[in-house]
Amino acid sequence: MAHTESITKNSITKEMLIDVGKRTVQMELDAVSELLRRIDTEFIRACEIILNGKGRVIVLGIGKSGHIARKLAATLASTGTPSFFVHPSEANHGDFGMITDHDVVIAISNSGKAPEIIPLLPLLKRKNISIIAMTGKPESSLAKIADVVLDIGVATEACPLDLAPTSSTTTTLVMGDALAMALLEARGFTQEEFAFTHPGGTLGKRLLTKVDDIMHSGNELPKVSLETPIRQALLEVSEKGLGITTVVDKKEHLCGVFTDGDLRRSLDKGIDILHTPTHTAMTNNPTTMPVGSMAVDALRAMEAKAITALVITDEQQRPVGVVHMHDILKAGLI
Repeated sequence: MAHTESITKNSITKEMLIDVGKRTVQMELDAVSELLRRIDTEFIRACEIILNGKGRVIVLGIGKSGHIARKLAATLASTGTPSFFVHPSEANHGDFGMITDHDVVIAISNSGKAPEIIPLLPLLKRKNISIIAMTGKPESSLAKIADVVLDIGVATEACPLDLAPTSSTTTTLVMGDALAMALLEARGFTQEEFAFTHPGGTLGKRLLTKVDDIMHSGNELPKVSLETPIRQALLEVSEKGLGITTVVDKKEHLCGVFTDGDLRRSLDKGIDILHTPTHTAMTNNPTTMPVGSMAVDALRAMEAKAITALVITDEQQRPVGVVHMHDILKAGLI
């Protein structure tokens, strides 16, 4: 890169900024790589304690560790391990009552001597609560009283002053993710269960929404008989506003559908739409899906067939609803 003029009062050039950025990333990569050898028997014990626990996982942390603790609690809760964050300072002033005898505590402190956390440890022990420490100091007060110690220590912070928590918070974050993912797989946590913890997101909607939830049924279902004149079928299509009507026999079984496209083809052929029965111009063997199907599967079917609506049928192949692409969009599945 060509030399550039300084861009700050301290004569920091663009090249220097790039160098600092890359150095920081490399230092944090090196710190995270060290975690590989620490996924050991202590990690297994931490997983076992949580899996065998009858309560929630309470995560404690202060300062930057507190931010990581909040994230870990959220990740655990969203992946099958009931969990929440308790602020150590608040726990010292009443919120300790939020922790029950059946819970497991993960206490995060790089130094292992956070003054807001240390006073809580004897109380946790009195309640026979298992403590999992995430610390960079295995000889610290926190580590000594904990049942399990997950080492998140680093040789040096990425901060050039070796003061601001940088590499240490990254290793804590990654160790927490490793723990959460191990628990997820151990529990056999499924996509559907994940969707239940994320009902408001697109993924949750895609995994939870069924055609029954969005289809037009009852009086909204467009339906005509085989002998209904095309003109009346056209009126049904227009009235229901879905660009389609189902066509059924005397037993209400689905025989076909009549669409805007079928109408255009009929007019092109010069068919008398006032008197010609709909079954002569309908689309046979239309795309259908059974009631109870996932809406995302209906979306895939419509995309594959390049259609904007499909019929939902019951076990007797009777039409019970119609799903339109607009319903898919409105449900937030795209």
